[in-house]
Amino acid sequence: MTSPFVTAPTLADDKKTYGRLELNLVRNRKQDHTALLDQAAASFDYARCRDSYWNPEPFSLCYGTPIWDQASPSQRVILNQLYWVAYYSQIISAEVATIFFNQTSAAGLYAVEDFRIVCDTLDLESMQERAHINAFKKISDETEHALFGKRIFSYAMRGPYDETMVHGDTDRLRAAWKQLQLRTFGMLSSGNAFIACQYFTVRGLRTLNGKIVQHQLSHFYARHPDQANAPVPSAVSYYHFQDESYHFNSSMLISKDVLGSLAPPTPFERMVANLALRGCQKDHFHFSAAINGIFWYDPSVYAAVLEVLMSKHFGLDRRGALELMERSFCHETDGAVASRDTHTTARESYKKYLDDGLGYVSRANREMAVMSKSTLEGHLAANRAAMRSFAAAA
Repeated sequence: MTSPFVTAPTLADDKKTYGRLELNLVRNRKQDHTALLDQAAASFDYARCRDSYWNPEPFSLCYGTPIWDQASPSQRVILNQLYWVAYYSQIISAEVATIFFNQTSAAGLYAVEDFRIVCDTLDLESMQERAHINAFKKISDETEHALFGKRIFSYAMRGPYDETMVHGDTDRLRAAWKQLQLRTFGMLSSGNAFIACQYFTVRGLRTLNGKIVQHQLSHFYARHPDQANAPVPSAVSYYHFQDESYHFNSSMLISKDVLGSLAPPTPFERMVANLALRGCQKDHFHFSAAINGIFWYDPSVYAAVLEVLMSKHFGLDRRGALELMERSFCHETDGAVASRDTHTTARESYKKYLDDGLGYVSRANREMAVMSKSTLEGHLAANRAAMRSFAAAA
């Protein structure tokens, strides 16, 4: 309740927005899947679901490429499972960052009247993200240990200042610059209510991209004829999607409606907001023939794919594996086209998100000018140039 000493408009005065925030928090608490995720992670045994698909077939590693086309039925099962491992290993990175920036953003709102409900929402979501990470990591680690005896797509835990895009187009210098930017944004968001709220514009875009794929992944469990005996990873995909649906609602409310209770942004605040959105565009510039729905830079995945193809499960020698990779990554394939189409869908969805009531967003961000420069022709040209270097060094 607002103090009687407060005379300026507060969040509680916007009864429509406050009511929507309250309803979203109540519903998220009621449907919270943390206990189910913890139970699923604890019960996971790779041997019990090693022969099953965990996702719809199109969501398999290198689906629609010669790697997939010539794979045997048992190899296709592994490629399907590795998509799950790779996809949710990327989500771990994103959710580590989300937990941190939820906290810095909540700190930035402490000094604003009536914002407890926003902070309570973020506390619940951060707790849920920790459960998500635990389930994803346990399943991914145990799967790769069973298949390869070492990590391929999984990794040791990482901090919030590491590159969010696990397989991006980067190098040491750019990674160090990105860390500095993230540290600066964390500091600013912890002491500025507008920048704290604006973080959820970026989070909304990233979650929107996730919803495009995760909705389809959740169908595998939702439509499974025998859910009690469905593969545990597919149940985890479903539980995660249910939680994330409410997280997306929070991002929408905080990044759009809640801003109406704050003063208009200063020129500096506008600049920071637009730099963050441009950074999101750069992170999401590429698309990947290896994994549809995660905007990885294919050349950075070459080493992992080579490891898979030369493993005992595929049995290719180095020359055969590199030839197959060249055919899969350096030529137009159904897989590359499907990933390009997902990228286009995401880009157009981002435009719609930013076109609704966010007057501070620059034209270049509103039109997704950076992402719009990503083309299939450019994708293939970059893959070919990198493949020549990779093959020569491999």
